[in-house]
Amino acid sequence: MSDPLKIAYSPCPNDTFVFHAWAHGKVPGAPALDVTFADIDITNGMAERGEGDILKVSYAVLPWVLEEYALLPCGGALGRGCGPLVLTREPGEAKDLTGKTVAVPSERSTAYLLFRLWAADEVPGGVGEVTVLPFDEIMPAVRDGRVDAGLVIHEARFTYQNYGLSCLADMGEHWEHTTGLPIPLGAIIAKRSLGAERLRELAAAARTSVRMAWDDTEASRAYVLEHAQEMDPAVADQHIGLYVNEFTADLGEDGYAAVRGLLTRAAAEGLVPPLGRDALSFG
Repeated sequence: MSDPLKIAYSPCPNDTFVFHAWAHGKVPGAPALDVTFADIDITNGMAERGEGDILKVSYAVLPWVLEEYALLPCGGALGRGCGPLVLTREPGEAKDLTGKTVAVPSERSTAYLLFRLWAADEVPGGVGEVTVLPFDEIMPAVRDGRVDAGLVIHEARFTYQNYGLSCLADMGEHWEHTTGLPIPLGAIIAKRSLGAERLRELAAAARTSVRMAWDDTEASRAYVLEHAQEMDPAVADQHIGLYVNEFTADLGEDGYAAVRGLLTRAAAEGLVPPLGRDALSFG
């Protein structure tokens, strides 16, 4: 029996929901997994160092890792109406961010790329200093006046009002309005050295795990809430509903177009290296 494959994904509800069946040996014929939980900035770094067989990473990191890893066509997070938000203490206009300090969760994240593409269009003088903070510290930093604005992701969409903050702009709305494409957020990648046949097996296992989660939503509930970092169960459900969708089961034409569109636009702004023509090919 071969050793389990090393996989790392976040403790967020969408990931634990998607991978519950596979991680617990419930997907027929799927290889066993050795699971590590890590936030996406950690898994991005793991990918850049070549650590791990299967990783959940930001689409923004793909240009640096696609020589060693292949993008799987399922298991990740894309969607509509689920983009990052720029928050401020008071309602304002985008141009008010000119020269201001903005906290972001990572500079190697899809959220950051979407933010920079939005700012290029909407903040004529350009934002000022960008500072990286852990995502759970961003809203308190904005509330307490330590930064002028914050870029937030995930469940912060549902909780920022609790901090008395205002939504200045929705990065996803801007992306969807300018491209018509879904928002690419998190990708599942696997080592190319595993071979094309094994990569196809992994994609099939991920897709089956997604469908099993949908078929019995209660089966994963204890696992999801165990790792949801004291998140309210209702917020966990909202999180899953927003980030686990048809693109999780299959990227499809629109999904691939969204990924290539994001990375092509980001490369044009000098934010990432350009993608090779076949960089997103699979199998």
